[in-house]
Amino acid sequence: MKRFKFVLVFALTFFALSAAAQKEVILKAGSLVPLRVVNSVRASKVKKGETVWFKVSQDVMVNGEVAIPYGTRVKGTVTLAKRSKWFGTKGRLGIKIGDIYLDNGDIVPLDNNNVQVSGKNRTALSVLLFLFVSWPCCFICGSKAEMTDGYEVHTQVASNTILKIF
Repeated sequence: MKRFKFVLVFALTFFALSAAAQKEVILKAGSLVPLRVVNSVRASKVKKGETVWFKVSQDVMVNGEVAIPYGTRVKGTVTLAKRSKWFGTKGRLGIKIGDIYLDNGDIVPLDNNNVQVSGKNRTALSVLLFLFVSWPCCFICGSKAEMTDGYEVHTQVASNTILKIF
């Protein structure tokens, strides 16, 4: 019986302390969240619907507290993948970044979360050389659309969000 009382008192104390240690902060709408792509992504190598991973590249602070910690993973989805082609057509890559799911279960909705990357268009060069120099010039391709390792993207919080801080 004494052991049961001890366990009960210990459990209640633990829950009371953990509830007291939990703090809430409000992450304001429009707060910037810096993200960095984890692996290189090239339009010619991915397909629409594939997953691209990002990580938060620095702590997002609110009132001196870490609201979104460095290294938090964020999932993105490829929405456009067009490789560069003949006659100088540039490559294009589009990625939609999803919401941030924190380890404590909080969700941070993001706004301005479409990333578009384009290669360099060389159509004019290819056509002019094709017309005035030689037919093999039609095989000049535009440059590739690529996000290399460490490519930085800044997105914003969509709405005021209450986060639990431990």
